[in-house]
Amino acid sequence: MLPATTLRFPDHSSIGAAAILVALLVSSLTSPGQTSSTSPQERTQSTDVSASTKSSEKQNKKARRGEFVLAPIPISSPALGTGIVPVVGYIFRIDREDEVSSPSVLGAAGVITNNGSRAFAVAGQLYLKRDTYHASAAFLQGNLNYNLYGIGASAGGAGFQLPLKQDGSAFVGEFLRKLKWKFFLGPRILTGHSSITRRPGGSDRVLIPSGLTLNTKLTALGFRINRDSRPNRFYPESGTFFDLTSDFFATGLGSKYSFQSYRASFSKYWGLRKNQVLAYNAYVCGTGGEPPFYGNCIYGTNNELRGYEAGRYIDRYMVATQLEYRLALPKRFGIVGFGGIGGVAPGAREFFHSTSFLPAGGGGLRFMLSKAYHVNLRADIAAGKNGHTFGMGLSEAF
Repeated sequence: MLPATTLRFPDHSSIGAAAILVALLVSSLTSPGQTSSTSPQERTQSTDVSASTKSSEKQNKKARRGEFVLAPIPISSPALGTGIVPVVGYIFRIDREDEVSSPSVLGAAGVITNNGSRAFAVAGQLYLKRDTYHASAAFLQGNLNYNLYGIGASAGGAGFQLPLKQDGSAFVGEFLRKLKWKFFLGPRILTGHSSITRRPGGSDRVLIPSGLTLNTKLTALGFRINRDSRPNRFYPESGTFFDLTSDFFATGLGSKYSFQSYRASFSKYWGLRKNQVLAYNAYVCGTGGEPPFYGNCIYGTNNELRGYEAGRYIDRYMVATQLEYRLALPKRFGIVGFGGIGGVAPGAREFFHSTSFLPAGGGGLRFMLSKAYHVNLRADIAAGKNGHTFGMGLSEAF
């Protein structure tokens, strides 16, 4: 649900919309990677500091090695209902002498809503050897109740629902190594299983998906490449972020379905006048082979875009682009305004049909929870083609 440089786990995890929970967890807990530095003047002055003062500073530095983050985040989602997402995490440095690597993160989160959805996730991101290696992993388990509208833009626009319950678990892990020009590249693995059953009610006009009531296993090998030049990942005021993931599901790996998934995201940030930021994001998704319905591109997850129920619009291809203006106000408050457009389609040509466009726009409030890292509590209201959504979270949407 939250952005960037964090793990962006794919929408097609083996329990479908549960990827929202993992994205929220890791996005909420990842530190912006600020490092301490000392100016030449400060280094000169430091020669006059007494031995006792130096000893005290070392003790304080050790005491500040890490900190806990606790956040009971309310959730009000058209897909999952109203409830709470409790988040707990620990941000720390593996090597206290390594001020190049971003802080590592360990965390856990859960979700409890009034529609019966229950899930939990544990995750971690480790930054090693002066920012040479990034290792990440997450595990989630639970059951989610949501509505399926069918495949394609026309099915989503018709509004006929098929209530489903999806139980299962999933694991995703990756190991990236730094290359030249700030690029990171490495392998990833995704595996999990799920069982989908129909809940009472709904419309018979929605095509019942194959594999209903069956315990389905999905396993994929893939790779990830990204590049991040933002000085602060929680609240970027400059720089860019590029991220590309590719997952290959195959029966030879034990997966019930064989298909391929590709996702790419690009964000750019401009610092305008004091306390003002303009942020841009573009997102592209593509699927090949024969995926289950939740293996396709799902509109409205990972804040691409806000204003839509996650899962209402599903298809093989998806594009989305959005622009957001951010203004920091006194007393830790802030406001944002955003707008964008996107769509889903079975092929590239269908994107040019006017009926496929899915615009959205809205605004939100911010409250700075941490001055040191500029971590904001986010509350956004957005309107789309079929209604509006309200969402809260930590950090910015992208």
